[in-house]
Amino acid sequence: MAKLYLVPTPIGNLEDMTFRAIRVLKEVDLILAEDTRNSGKLLKHFEIDTHMQSHHMHNEHKTVEGIVRQIQNGKNVALISDAGTPAISDPGFLLTRACVEAGLEVDCLPGATAFVPALVNSGLPNDKFVFEGFLPVKKGRQTRFEFLAQETRTIILYESPHKLLKTLAQIAEFFGEDRQVSVSREITKLHEETVRGTAAEVLAHYEKKPPKGEIVVIVAGK
Repeated sequence: MAKLYLVPTPIGNLEDMTFRAIRVLKEVDLILAEDTRNSGKLLKHFEIDTHMQSHHMHNEHKTVEGIVRQIQNGKNVALISDAGTPAISDPGFLLTRACVEAGLEVDCLPGATAFVPALVNSGLPNDKFVFEGFLPVKKGRQTRFEFLAQETRTIILYESPHKLLKTLAQIAEFFGEDRQVSVSREITKLHEETVRGTAAEVLAHYEKKPPKGEIVVIVAGK
């Protein structure tokens, strides 16, 4: 029976692409890519010439049904995002749910995911944690911070460079300036760094040194 493969791609360092991921992408009938131009460079690097189709947050509601039909008709399909594991703050959930509901097999390969190395190298407890991804930009943001202020598990957030200072300031405001925080950015890339300290200390660091790149924020639980 044909199936859907969820295939992680490197979040920066191309050496993090697995042998299995390359094989699957070469063998499937179709690759669904969040950005075909971006993914085209990756596929060219690994000499993968499988046909690609665009599948992103703006069209996934419309394309899911047709993709499910293709798998039902015997086509093996792989889904990749721009970086990391599909469906983790990226497209993938809607298609995965549709395949499961249709009784189709879904196979998620292990591979690159930004929050795992950020959590592990933070030095904060990682036996229990909660992944929040991107917080609401406006509506519901304060309510979410008030809720998370009572969370006892380590908290994982994704953040963009231009919102990091605001987020760190709100962590200091709602969680307390002494709450331990670890900020990892550009994971696996040339300028990778992790800054650890209290919310106030980390905020002061990035006020002097504006952040760049993809960012993961790890916050100690209450």
